[in-house]
Formats: sequence, structure tokens, C-alpha cells
Amino acid sequence: MAKSTVAVIDYGMGNLHSVASAVQHVADTMNNRVEVIVTGDAEKIMAADRVIFPGVGAIRDCMAEILRTGVDQVVAEVAASKPMLAICVGMQALMNSSEENNGVNCLGLFPGEVKFFGNPLNDTDGSTLKVPHMGWNQLHQTIDHAMWSGIEQDSRFYFVHSYYVHTTEPSLVAATAGYGVNIHAALYRDNVFAVQCHPEKSSTAGLQLLGNFLQWDGQS
Repeated sequence: MAKSTVAVIDYGMGNLHSVASAVQHVADTMNNRVEVIVTGDAEKIMAADRVIFPGVGAIRDCMAEILRTGVDQVVAEVAASKPMLAICVGMQALMNSSEENNGVNCLGLFPGEVKFFGNPLNDTDGSTLKVPHMGWNQLHQTIDHAMWSGIEQDSRFYFVHSYYVHTTEPSLVAATAGYGVNIHAALYRDNVFAVQCHPEKSSTAGLQLLGNFLQWDGQS
């Protein structure tokens, strides 16, 4: 039986090997014949069975590298053809634009924008919240989706971000989180699933999400 391949897109930004290691660990635990590769090669990415689009850092720098390396075209092709998981800034890059760095155009694959939390940011009780939003927070699932299989409602995931996604199409929201504002913390459409949190740092629930991705056929 041939191995399936998961490509982690390398465009010079993000904790790529942390993600790759977590996915490989999950695959080995599941006795799943999976090869995880970290690559920026378009042919290898398009040949993979599944693709992960990660990202860490300022959106301006990420988008500059995405455009310079041609990853924008690769992501658009993957989004139209096979299961893709976008993580953190990878998720933000899918939107129309971001308020970060005085405004940055993104890939426009999902409608909406990436907004700054604000400073000061207040909770519902009036207390001041720190920005960036860093640490554990609950994900509230808003749809029944294969990517949520085995993950309890309101499970805690690990977040690190100062900007949050807001889509203009609520039907695309797969989960929300609260941090002074309502965060669209997971989005989905067809074979694309995107999360603001870091599943590779989110203990049991995060590893379950990655395991679900290894088995996901791209259908809701």
C-alpha cells in the first residue's frame, strides 16, 4: 500500500517543522502510512494528497514571500482541488485584506478581513485584556464537520495573535472564540479548512484535529 503524502508549504515563514513533526507523530500513532514533506516546490505540493498552509509573523512579510515565491498561485490551485488546512497566519492570508502593517492585501480566497483587537481591549465585564491574545481559549463549534470528529464542544486550543479574522459570510464559520470580540476562529468551504489556533501546540484536541485532517476527504 502506497503512502499518502502531506505537503507543508514552505515559503520561508512559520514554524513549519513543528507542524510537520506533529502531523508525523499523529500519523505514526494512527499507524497511518503518511509521508510528511516540507517544501516550496509547486510540483511536489500539487502532487501531495493533502496540503497544510501555515504561517507565523507579520502579514506584510508573509504576503511578500507568498507572492515572491509564487505560493499564491499554488494555494489557489490547492484550494480548488484537494484537502487543505490553513493555520494561523495561513488562515489570515486567505482573506481579502488585513489591517496589520497599515493595511495589506491578502489572497482573497475567503471574503472578509483581518482586524486588530484594539488597544485597550476590554472583556464583557469591563476588565482589560492583553494583546496579543496568547494562551488557551475555547473553540465553539458552529457546524457539524468531519474535522471536528472526536473533539468535544468548547475544547481548548492554543492561540497567539494580535489580529483576528472576520468573514462577511457567516455560513463559512466553523467555530468561534471569544476574546473581547467574537473571533471567527475556524472557517471552511468545500475542501478548505482554516483555523486561527495552533493545533500542533494544542495537546489532545489539536492532535485530534490533525488526525482528522489525515483522514479527511475534503467533504464537510
